Amino acid sequence: MACMKLGSKSDAFQRQGQAWFCTTGLPSDIVVEVGEMSFHLHKFPLLSRSGVMERRIAEASKEGDDKCLIEISDLPGGDKTFELVAKFCYGVKLELTASNVVYLRCAAEHLEMTEEHGEGNLISQTETFFNQVVLKSWKDSIKALHSCDEVLEYADELNITKKCIESLAMRASTDPNLFGWPVVEHGGPMQSPGGSVLWNGISTGARPKHTSSDWWYEDASMLSFPLFKRLVTVMESRGIREDIIAGSLTYYTRKHLPGLKRRRGGPESSGRFSTPLGSGNVLSEEEQKNLLEEIQELLRMQKGLVPTKFFVDMLRIAKILKASPDCIANLEKRIGMQLDQAALEDLVMPSFSHTMETLYDVDSVQRILDHFLGTDQIMPGGVGSPCSSVDDGNLIGSPQSITPMTAVAKLIDGYLAEVAPDVNLKLPKFQALAASIPEYARLLDDGLYRAIDIYLKHHPWLAETERENLCRLLDCQKLSLEACTHAAQNERLPLRIIVQVLFFEQLQLRTSVAGCFLVSDNLDGGSRQLRSGGYVGGPNEGGGGGGGWATAVRENQVLKVGMDSMRMRVCELEKECSNMRQEIEKLGKTTKGGGSASNGVGSKTWENVSKKLGFGFKLKSHQMCSAQEGSVSKSNNENVKIEKLKDVKERRGKHKKASSISSER
Repeated sequence: MACMKLGSKSDAFQRQGQAWFCTTGLPSDIVVEVGEMSFHLHKFPLLSRSGVMERRIAEASKEGDDKCLIEISDLPGGDKTFELVAKFCYGVKLELTASNVVYLRCAAEHLEMTEEHGEGNLISQTETFFNQVVLKSWKDSIKALHSCDEVLEYADELNITKKCIESLAMRASTDPNLFGWPVVEHGGPMQSPGGSVLWNGISTGARPKHTSSDWWYEDASMLSFPLFKRLVTVMESRGIREDIIAGSLTYYTRKHLPGLKRRRGGPESSGRFSTPLGSGNVLSEEEQKNLLEEIQELLRMQKGLVPTKFFVDMLRIAKILKASPDCIANLEKRIGMQLDQAALEDLVMPSFSHTMETLYDVDSVQRILDHFLGTDQIMPGGVGSPCSSVDDGNLIGSPQSITPMTAVAKLIDGYLAEVAPDVNLKLPKFQALAASIPEYARLLDDGLYRAIDIYLKHHPWLAETERENLCRLLDCQKLSLEACTHAAQNERLPLRIIVQVLFFEQLQLRTSVAGCFLVSDNLDGGSRQLRSGGYVGGPNEGGGGGGGWATAVRENQVLKVGMDSMRMRVCELEKECSNMRQEIEKLGKTTKGGGSASNGVGSKTWENVSKKLGFGFKLKSHQMCSAQEGSVSKSNNENVKIEKLKDVKERRGKHKKASSISSER
């Protein structure tokens, strides 16, 4: 720590209770009261150094008091600073430090301790030390600026605060790895002019570790918020990166708001945005609320600049502290801008309402989602054409192709499943939040189905019409096979939804079987080419060609086995569908008043029921599958005929060859 000693006499001051006495052998002839402390001193040392003391002593002497009494109530730094000033007047050794130089400089200015009242007076001594020592060190500048809080008015008049802030901003905006600070000031190794580490003045050749850009966060967080705000404003004007400024604001907020100090899991719980250990004085609730509102105003409205978790924590604390509606609205808007970067635990916020209608703050999440939908979050490709598609329940493409809207849809579905068990959650709120997500955003409706199922389970009193209205949010064509299997056996779902699920499950299987038939035809054609030896790598070619032939045959056999099992499954589903069709036809007959109906009437009834259920399908899929089966059987018969013809030709050839040999003999 930088310091400078003034004077050469030994300490001649002694304290007795709330009074200081100068033990020079002469009785004191003046008493100076500063606050609750009394100083029994002598007139001459004081008036020879201070213009104010000279005038006050002269005024007291005119009144004829033998022992004058002087009261100083507004001295910067109080009685502790005057103790140092008095020692300086008596020539006692005085140690100037970064912690006391601001108090002494302001007190010297207040007491008019200029060069007119003695060469090398306190003003010149403190000014020199401040400019040549304190301002050249980061640590000393921080200490000096911290001490300006108690004498801020005097420090501003003397430009002490401004000089400290300018010095700190200049050093924070400069790469510390270029000059070796603040490594030296933080207890690191000394460096040579070339940058290598020094050991006992000898260069070791080793290079010091690089310092990160957040090295000054902890030191700056020790300042009061008014000084910290001024420091950050000057740093920003000097061109320091916005992410570094935002990082310092989050660090300061987490340190001084107790509600933000808990460590949370996730990538943001370590590194630059981790919660600092230790804190200063605990602020009152009103001070915490003011701090939160001002920090929120200082942060730029830019996506990704601050982690979403931080804004969620601030929103939670803002509601506890009853911050202004504008502050809460701005925080919700900030979260909505980067909702795709949030986690499920971030949205599960308890309700702080006095009415306590629900356990969770669903209204706030709805507003956050509305802000997200109001921003331009759609990737190139149009609003109605998502970038990814679904095949057998898996996403096609790399993770980078998933749009922010898709991530938010998955997040909201998870949130709905989390809040669905709340029995106080009304159906309109649940339904409105689920319906806010556009249809194209959900690549699969499994998450939404799970949330609806949980809601129906914990709200068994819902009417059948309410259940149907809620389930209309589901798109049965977007359910995976696992979800379809579960839904087909789910007694909580309306009958309409169960029938739709069974129909689309069968339709999906028919489409898969048709695709398998096409693949089988291609393989059969390839097998015929292999048998004829008409491609490179066939059995007629020497070397390793036989391996490719055997592999193709095995793959063809495996595919045929899979086809057989698939046909069996389709037959079972057709039987189930036929039974369901008969039951529905019976229902149609009973609704029309009973009686027998012809096959044409039954099929018409089935079509009407299908339209009412929203199937919207055509019978071409069945015809296509039948045509495929016919083509496959036809191709198999043709293969058998070709094989027979080949055998006949080979036998004729052998017979002709044997006849020619016998004739030659």
